[in-house]
Amino acid sequence: MHDVVPSWDSAFVDIEQEVLFELILAANYLDIKPLLDLTCAKVASMIKGKSPEEIRRTFGIENDFTPEEEAQIREENRWAEEA
Repeated sequence: MHDVVPSWDSAFVDIEQEVLFELILAANYLDIKPLLDLTCAKVASMIKGKSPEEIRRTFGIENDFTPEEEAQIREENRWAEEA
């Protein structure tokens, strides 16, 4: 984030995950586009370069796919991992 936005902006969104998501909802509801863009960029930076398993751990997402379903999804979206 520090190399994408000014340092003050980066520090502003360096907050607990729950507060960050509440800020996203508030920015969306109040139609504050610059704040929505900033907070969503923070979430994107938290996702970038991580595997699906790491993303699930970061955001507390339960994997509800069977191994077969997950293998099928990975095969269908193999192009995304090559990019």
